[in-house]
Amino acid sequence: MLNALKNLFGSGTPTDYAKLIENGAQIVDVRTKEEYQGGHIKGSLNIPLNTLAKSLSRLDKTKPVITCCASGMRSASAKSILETNGFGEVYNGGGWAKLQGKL
Repeated sequence: MLNALKNLFGSGTPTDYAKLIENGAQIVDVRTKEEYQGGHIKGSLNIPLNTLAKSLSRLDKTKPVITCCASGMRSASAKSILETNGFGEVYNGGGWAKLQGKL
């Protein structure tokens, strides 16, 4: 149970996000448009969490997806939505500012 929670919230084995990006990973920022405009990771795609399920066609299922938000809670929900819809390689990057520091 603890490992499942760690994986859901991105606290399991450290992920090499920079390497994922080098290999074509997509960064999906699930914050609101206004939050995104206040600062974001260059090259990330803004798809607010409340529109993600109906915006899946904007993403490539064959490439890894890294989700991010303000703190990691919405990105955890986004990870679950993507996995439920057939995305095979999805990572919860947590808060966007912290993720940016890992790239």
